[in-house]
Amino acid sequence: MSFPHLKDAVDSLLGEVSHATGRILDRALAGYDISLEEGARLFDASGTDLPVLCAVADYLRRKAVGDVVTYVVNRNVNFTNVCVKACGFCAFSRGHLAEEGYFLPLEEIRRRAEEAWEMGATEVCVQAGLAPGMDGWHYVKLCKAIKEAVPDLHVHGFSPEEVLYGSTLTGVTIKEYLLALKEAGVGSLPGTSAEILVDEVRNQISPGRIPTAKWVELIQTAHEVGIPTTSTIMYGHLESSYHKAAHLGILRDIQRRTGGITEFVPLSFVYEEAPVYYRKKLPGLRAGATGAEVMKMYAVSRIMLNNWIPNLQVSWVKEGPKFSQIGLMAGANDFGGTLINESISTAAGASHGQLMKPSQFRSLIREMGRIPAERTTTYEKIRVFETEDNPVDLLDQIENPEERFGSYRALTKLKEYRFKDFYRARKTS
Repeated sequence: MSFPHLKDAVDSLLGEVSHATGRILDRALAGYDISLEEGARLFDASGTDLPVLCAVADYLRRKAVGDVVTYVVNRNVNFTNVCVKACGFCAFSRGHLAEEGYFLPLEEIRRRAEEAWEMGATEVCVQAGLAPGMDGWHYVKLCKAIKEAVPDLHVHGFSPEEVLYGSTLTGVTIKEYLLALKEAGVGSLPGTSAEILVDEVRNQISPGRIPTAKWVELIQTAHEVGIPTTSTIMYGHLESSYHKAAHLGILRDIQRRTGGITEFVPLSFVYEEAPVYYRKKLPGLRAGATGAEVMKMYAVSRIMLNNWIPNLQVSWVKEGPKFSQIGLMAGANDFGGTLINESISTAAGASHGQLMKPSQFRSLIREMGRIPAERTTTYEKIRVFETEDNPVDLLDQIENPEERFGSYRALTKLKEYRFKDFYRARKTS
């Protein structure tokens, strides 16, 4: 069947693409890795270049991973919001004597893990602040506590910043600490703490944060000892197009060397409550990414990483469910996790993060003409929903998630978990 008018329209659109963009996209479609300079050029795409950029990314996605869009049933456990660092973009952290500072004991973390398992979760994602006075082996003990309570639950934790903190406090090497975490049952590490892997930018938005070289070393060491990781970027603040391309290039180089990255997750800067934004101390700081920037991030990420990291995740917490759907048109193939309790983005002002029910994932994915599937943390498919039948999972039956599971705001007000009491007890013991 011929559609002459449609062909004319498509040919017209392609004819409007700038020569530089067209040449880069043609190379990508031929299977080549594009350079950092070419990636930066794509991040600057505008006008008719933008829809064609997204269409090419979508085509590469279809060739690489097909039409299945995955999600994972998981629970976040941000066990403390007290941190020795003062990152400008972080509205989650509190000082050690702050009234809203909390620290969850091991028995509460075990309870949350057990509750997640009973609700059908296959993963618990554990990340938190770097609490002063904390036992350096706490991360290992925490993981052991979860695995003793729920042996088959995948522990996705801890961030590179946390692993470095534990290594520093205990005096062992990063490799030794990672091996201890692996023995305790850690299944994978979140590739967070990355922000932008360009130190001139990192030193402005998060001075004192783990430097780029140390982040790369830690991620590669995790892969070396057999712990896979995810990878992330945070954008929409001070970074340039070249900074974003350079960040993607670093991830691509790591994956070439180790093959240990399971997914890439772009995270746009949530600015509303971020100290670095409301204090107005950084000239040129943007109020998060624009819609066009988000689409370009998904598209360019797919194009630059397609040969090496096949899984690209939208962030419904940062962008909301509706805009995340649109990200599926620009190269993404994963919708992330149910989360149940997300605290870090929520504290920064994000409107989403408490819970995305499995049935909601399936509905959003089907609306885009794609096939939903539940996966494990490491992208093994558990259930593929080829037909329109929609089973009711336990999480689908939760009417009031905050009442059932708690929330960040409520947690900061619970007197029983006050960090200042925990801290004083340790100081006097």
